[in-house]
Amino acid sequence: MIRFILADLRRLWAGAVVVVLLVALATALGVTVTLQERALRLGSARAADKFDLVIGAAGSETQLVLSSIFLQPAPLPLMPGEVLAKLSKDPRVAWVAPIGFGDSFAGYPLVGTTRALIGSTVSGFASGRMFEKEGEAVVGAAVKLPVGAEIKPMHGTAAMGGETHAGVVYHVTGKLPPTGTPWDRAILVPIQAVWHVHGLGHNHEHEHEEQEHHEGGAAQVTQAAAAADEHADEDHDHHGSIDADAAVDENFTADAPGLPAVLVKPKTIADAYKLRQEYRNGNTLAVFPGEVLTSLYATLGDAKMVLSAVAAGSQGLVAAALVLVTITHIGQRRRQIGALRAFGAPRLSVFAIVWLELFLLVALGIGLGFLTGLAAAQMIANAFTVKSGIILPVGFTGEDLRMALILLAASAVLSAVPAILAYRQSPAAALRA
Repeated sequence: MIRFILADLRRLWAGAVVVVLLVALATALGVTVTLQERALRLGSARAADKFDLVIGAAGSETQLVLSSIFLQPAPLPLMPGEVLAKLSKDPRVAWVAPIGFGDSFAGYPLVGTTRALIGSTVSGFASGRMFEKEGEAVVGAAVKLPVGAEIKPMHGTAAMGGETHAGVVYHVTGKLPPTGTPWDRAILVPIQAVWHVHGLGHNHEHEHEEQEHHEGGAAQVTQAAAAADEHADEDHDHHGSIDADAAVDENFTADAPGLPAVLVKPKTIADAYKLRQEYRNGNTLAVFPGEVLTSLYATLGDAKMVLSAVAAGSQGLVAAALVLVTITHIGQRRRQIGALRAFGAPRLSVFAIVWLELFLLVALGIGLGFLTGLAAAQMIANAFTVKSGIILPVGFTGEDLRMALILLAASAVLSAVPAILAYRQSPAAALRA
């Protein structure tokens, strides 16, 4: 029987190839959607796993998380620096790290933060050491810069027409191990350097120096001088400078510049909920990244349902086409089937030949479709990782095995339709046709 089936498939190889490819493409579409959606969920959840609480100015919760956790560029409103100072002294907080962004280098985002965040989210360095001075930087594992490299930051990105900050240079002192998150593509510098590059933070320092030198008197400033200072501040808003050899100072006070977001590590779960409630007011917004991701997953689930419906529809159309083609093929093979019956082949043997021939083709198409879907999902995941830094774990699970078994069971039922027609065919009528 097997030899007969193989001989028949060799004779009709062109049609067999078309059947296998149709089934494979229809199956691959559904497999790709399932694997990619699952990988995106797992990858994004792992990327946000080390960040418990994010606090920013009142606005969009989703954009706050996307910008501060996934480092997606977007203009966020600034909250007062006193929030950072208050959190840094809060006994319920294990560590707090401000986030400042807006600059880039060679396509990599520059993120201003603290040594506390780096030391608490990674275990050691792949090479080099932590930044200790204002002109030093630490790079993620995916940043193609060696220790000792120079970084000349650009305001914004080259695609946005950004300008290089004249006279500002960072030197790479350390490279972090891979984390599978967007931070692998980030260049991390002291937050005070980001403030100073953009002309922030210096004013308060100058004020303190003037107070020390003029403790006994009050300086008077003319309106013309005030206007000149205001004009100078506007000119240097994005063209400040850094003191490359200045020590990193992470003792934040209430007069710290405004910032878009703060990452907070509460000491306990109860502290996390209390801080979230306290900073969800009219001026600030506190969110758990997991909650925001859950709402995003709901959107992904809706998109998956639509794409899955499209995939199921294409599979249904392919199944209907296969049944139609096979029934037509059975009609054209009436003489062959009649000859088999005339030479003594039982009805069940004819049924088994027709059923097994179609089932083998469909099963081969399903197997090829799963492999194609896996390859396609992996290609999409690799492209996403290169762009975002998030590693998407693509792979089969028990759920996929169940789906494969369901498809094979449906194929077995589908293959029985033409087999039943062949089974009921009269040998005498077939030979007279």
